[in-house]
Amino acid sequence: MTPKSLDPELAVRALECAPMAIALITAPGTISWANPAYFATTGRTPDLLGSDFHDIPETDGTWSPAIRAAVDAALAGGAPSTFPAVRARYRGGPPGVYLDVDIRPLPEVPGGPRRALLVIRDVTEGWTAHERSTVFQQAFRSSTNAMQLTDARGIMVDVNPAYERIYGYSRAECVGRKPSLVRSRVTPPAVYEAMWQGLLDPERGYWSGELLNRDRAGRERPVLLTITAIRNERGAITHYLGVAVDLSEQRSWERRAAHADKLASIGQLAAGVAHEINTPLANLQLVTESLRRRSRDPATLARLDTMTEQIEAAARIVRGLLDFARREESHPVRLDLTAVVRGAVEFLRGKQSADVLLEEEYPPEPVEVLGERGALTQVVTNLLNNAYDAMQGVGSIRIAVRRRGDAAEIEVVDSGPGIPIELLPRIFEPFFTTKPEGQGTGLGLAICHGIVQSHHGTITVRNVPGAGAGFRVTLPLRPPEARGAPPVAS
Repeated sequence: MTPKSLDPELAVRALECAPMAIALITAPGTISWANPAYFATTGRTPDLLGSDFHDIPETDGTWSPAIRAAVDAALAGGAPSTFPAVRARYRGGPPGVYLDVDIRPLPEVPGGPRRALLVIRDVTEGWTAHERSTVFQQAFRSSTNAMQLTDARGIMVDVNPAYERIYGYSRAECVGRKPSLVRSRVTPPAVYEAMWQGLLDPERGYWSGELLNRDRAGRERPVLLTITAIRNERGAITHYLGVAVDLSEQRSWERRAAHADKLASIGQLAAGVAHEINTPLANLQLVTESLRRRSRDPATLARLDTMTEQIEAAARIVRGLLDFARREESHPVRLDLTAVVRGAVEFLRGKQSADVLLEEEYPPEPVEVLGERGALTQVVTNLLNNAYDAMQGVGSIRIAVRRRGDAAEIEVVDSGPGIPIELLPRIFEPFFTTKPEGQGTGLGLAICHGIVQSHHGTITVRNVPGAGAGFRVTLPLRPPEARGAPPVAS
């Protein structure tokens, strides 16, 4: 069945009522006709009709050089062209509007001029929504906080890279699973009950609080978690957005500050106790020596020797207390950290077991720091002595000095049994020791901690895979403003 020809007048009326902007271009470039939507969309006026588009100033973006060339090509019998999301600036403020521009050549009429249709659709709303969606997606991906998006059933549909980094699970491992993947057994059920009450409450729709989550390695991570219920226009929940701020580093600094306060308080107490004990110890020593001079009885002298040993042991504890409590004014000088460590190693060489292999690693250039030689030597000596004790006379110790960025490092690693993981957080506490009873005062590492801290550095401990315990001292390198100081102390 052959379709009937459309009444030309009806066709014109249909085009005039069309919701998209339509303009008829007649070769070589005259704008012959345009519907009302064209003027409404482009902001131009009907006096444009009859003009040659080549003469129209480019002010709004719809007659760019590329569009003009495409219209010329269509009038010459070329292929149609499409320009998506052309930015027009004539209305809507600085952002303007976005228009899809299509150029379509019309079939030739025998004996008539070539014609082309210019069809324009306003896609501002859709394009703006697309841009906004892109920005939010980029914000989600770029956030330094762990973010997760779950559906209404609580199934994760996306997580950002920060979530992967903090918890150790890949995006592929998370999508399709519930957030209980990182739930800690330490967090009480009452927290989750309060969470759901807040989320499902239409008046509130969110929950925020601190809790513990567990990463892939099994470490508990304190986080500040905020979850928001996302609702559609009907008020029904479609998704939940969770944002977790990792508080691990903050809690670490809080523990260090509390530890420093604790050390200061114990230091004051230790100083007082040490001074009170020193006097009776000195008196006991004098009495013991007096009795030794008066007696020739072997049994009595043996008991006096035992008393002397016990008095000396008590005196060592008192000296440790005083060293721990002492906060003398610091007089730092330029030091080569390598020379300090070499000196401590040479001092101990021959005084420890010959069955312990000592491996040394030093950089070729001096590692300059500002510090006190005696105090830093005490730190190195203490770490080496602890390493010797951990191996009970047989094994190896690796000591290294290196630069790392703007810091200098000393690392001491032994081949001993390591430190039980549950004891690592307490290793720098005063009076805490892993040595058998009577073999350690528990003050050595606390003193090291205080010395390193007074040098604006840090000291950390870990168990080294394939070895034993590893201690790392990090100190700031000599600052640039000190470059004019005297030569490095040897």
